[in-house]
This record gives sequence, C-alpha cells and structure tokens, in this order.
Amino acid sequence: MESHYPFALPPLPYPYDALEPDIDAKTLCFHHDKHFAAYVDNLNKLLEPYPSYHSWSLEQLCQNWRDLPDEIRQGVRNNAGGAFNHDLYFRTLRALPPSAPQPPLDGAVRRVFGSTDGLKTALKSAALSVFGSGWACLCTDKDGNLSIQKVANQDTVLPLTPLLCCDVWEHAYYLQYQNRRGDYFDAWWRLIDWPQVSERYARILQSHPPIP
Repeated sequence: MESHYPFALPPLPYPYDALEPDIDAKTLCFHHDKHFAAYVDNLNKLLEPYPSYHSWSLEQLCQNWRDLPDEIRQGVRNNAGGAFNHDLYFRTLRALPPSAPQPPLDGAVRRVFGSTDGLKTALKSAALSVFGSGWACLCTDKDGNLSIQKVANQDTVLPLTPLLCCDVWEHAYYLQYQNRRGDYFDAWWRLIDWPQVSERYARILQSHPPIP
C-alpha cells in the first residue's frame, strides 16, 4: 500500500476465482472489494481534515493511534488496523499447488513448532480460540524468533512483524463455510504462499543480523 495518506486499495493479486474451491469467487470479491475497501476509504475520510498526520505511514497509524486527537483515535485504530491486516492477508495467498516453508523459515518453524504440521496445529488452535472477530498470526521479532499471536477486532501484532494473518472475522468465510471456522482455516492453510512468506522472513533476518 501507499506509504502515507491518501491510501489506495491494492488490487487483488489474482483473479477472483483463482483460489477456488478453497475460497470461492463470491467470498473473495466481497472480502476484498467491500470489506477491505471500506477500511481504506474510512481511514482516508478520517485523516482528510488532519493534514498533520498525512505523512504518517500505515504502521505509524497502527502503532501510535493513542497519540491521535480524541475524535479520530478509535476510528483510525480500527480502520488502519483493518487496512494493514487485510493487505497482508491477500498478499500471502496463492493459487494451488500448495507450497511449503523454505530456508531459513523452515528451520525456525522446526525449532519452535517441531514441524510444519506442528505450526498448523498451533495456529489453528489460536484461530479457533479467538472469541468473536479477530486474527491469528504467525509473527517474528527483529531477531527471527517466531511466535503465534491473537488479536481482537482489527488490532495488529505490531511492533512484531506478522508473517501470516488468518482472518477469522465471519466476513472472511461465512458466505462459503457458515460457522465452520475450522474448515475455513484448513482451506486458508492450503493457499498460503510459502515462498513469499519465507522471503519476507529472510529479509527480516538480513536487516537484523545476529550479534556474534
């Protein structure tokens, strides 16, 4: 997304039907073109009368919303977080065939979770345990330490770096899966673009090499 206001809705990186049958075209269209778009549009409307914050990045808005004026504080918190989370969500999905974590991410996954299956089990447990709306995320700190974090509503995991975010708001799956959140998670897992996620993790390690 743009580095600062005005933000624009990033185009979907694939056709609406590219993720079928795991995520159908109708769900993907509503999720991206309606819900994601609404967060971006609302964020711009909130910031428009406040030029002092037009230079703030999306990450700054997500992390420093407490410093904003009272009248836009909660709205920016919700909509900046929604834009940030959804941007990553759509960018880390891909059409089949499935992929797998690549070095150095695969090694980090084995150290923390035992295996990719162990990661899936832990992340699915987190996703199913989110009460109401929210996200389950695979995160890393600047040193490459992995963890799973849950956030409510449209909060973010910042200042940790999210590598994957599973959207467990009902709008992400209800048209296709109704209340079967576990089935939706399994479908989402099959669509993860692991080469891209692995590259993201490798860039973080390169920018923060370990201390000898």
